[in-house]
Amino acid sequence: MSVKIVLVAACALVDADGRVLLAQRPPGKPMAGLWEFPGGKIEDGELPEQSLIRELKEELGIVVSEACLAPLTFASHSYPDFHLLMPLFVCRRWQGTVTAMEGQQLAWVKPNRLRDYDMPPADVPLVSHLMALL
Repeated sequence: MSVKIVLVAACALVDADGRVLLAQRPPGKPMAGLWEFPGGKIEDGELPEQSLIRELKEELGIVVSEACLAPLTFASHSYPDFHLLMPLFVCRRWQGTVTAMEGQQLAWVKPNRLRDYDMPPADVPLVSHLMALL
């Protein structure tokens, strides 16, 4: 049995007040309405850090330097039709103002309140790692 593996990179943006940015999946997308860490699919030939730099610019209108992306942990989760591998990076420095470029809802959340947001199953275990760090 062959399983399709999907590689996605995610980022926990942390502001000066120690809050973490969550983005809500928009209507029409799989798992619409759930909150997740920003990021996206890693394209062929792309490193996870390059993927995040591209995705954060497209989704949030910010510029992130690779040196500001610190790997924290990863998720490995089986969904019914694919298996997701998702490294999670932490970023505390970026240029520009975080803006919902794709109409998604955004929320800056204190680490101890992250569990109050419904998340995709792959994102849920990442919360404890963030809470331990922040």
